[in-house]
Amino acid sequence: MFWDNVIGDNESKNFTVVSNSTVINSGVNEALEETKFELYHDLVLGVAFLVTTIISLDRLYWSRKQGGPETTVVTAFYSLILMTSFLRTMWFLVPTSMLQPSYTPTGVMAFDAQEYPHWVRCFGAEVLVSLGSLCLFSIFILILVYWADVLKKYFFPGARRSKPMTTFLSLVNFLIVVELLNAASFLLKFYSIEGMILVNAVFLSIVSGVCVYEISFFSCRFRTVVRTLGAINQVSTESQIRRIVWLTVTGNLFFITRAILETILCVCYVVYWHRYGTIDMVFSHPLWDTYILLKHWSELVILCLMLYILRTRFTSSGSPGTSSISSQSNRAGYGAVPDTVDVSSTEDSPVEV
Repeated sequence: MFWDNVIGDNESKNFTVVSNSTVINSGVNEALEETKFELYHDLVLGVAFLVTTIISLDRLYWSRKQGGPETTVVTAFYSLILMTSFLRTMWFLVPTSMLQPSYTPTGVMAFDAQEYPHWVRCFGAEVLVSLGSLCLFSIFILILVYWADVLKKYFFPGARRSKPMTTFLSLVNFLIVVELLNAASFLLKFYSIEGMILVNAVFLSIVSGVCVYEISFFSCRFRTVVRTLGAINQVSTESQIRRIVWLTVTGNLFFITRAILETILCVCYVVYWHRYGTIDMVFSHPLWDTYILLKHWSELVILCLMLYILRTRFTSSGSPGTSSISSQSNRAGYGAVPDTVDVSSTEDSPVEV
């Protein structure tokens, strides 16, 4: 059941369009069971996210002990990675039966305990997934905000710049408002849990597309800045440019993959609802498993990549803010070329990722 009022008016149609109702009913019963592959796969992913959580917690503790202007932003990065990993750990390690009645999505309406006794758990599970995605995307929003601030300083040195953290919080608040409206629409019975999933898929696919564009745009600008500074300081910047390209490619691969996955999910939902008037069995176990596998393993990879970048940003001595390029600048009268993946060089909280 998707839009309750629409389906209610076409209840007879819903049962006549699908001639083989026995197959559908048996499919619903099979969907209630979690396969062995899903059980082991969730366990492996849960443990992997748990390890990421522990590492990010350790790095967060280390970051808070450091002094200097970089600490605030680096701590924010580690905090977002920690929250994302922790929420995903809960999602995968908590048994499916405790969160929702079936492993694959089913139509569940709010405040209908008689027909949908598990609607509260289904709603909680979807909120848990949404919060994890929100924290994950916030990591890249924070990066892009600071990149934009750095480029504005170089290309428009006299322009007035707002504080990056203020801009970041405004963007995150917008994402939160969208998620709250989605949850409120479910609670007001505008649509079912599947409606929440569809809205999230559309929203995240749009955000992913925007991130792909912004990363590509800023990457191009950064390479221009680095080449210019390298020429002025007479220092080779090839390794730094390669690092920018590497980060651009990996970031874009993640967001392109996410956008494609969410778009396919949307198309399947819309086509299936248009054809049958319901979306209860839009995904079989193999299709849903493929979606979960690609979606969450890509999240795990990008989180580990961010931890690696943050870790290798600092020198072996562990002092933040020291760049290997800086140590190479021993020419009198020349300044060091900044690390090209500088997330922020603002006066308040410069940090390089």
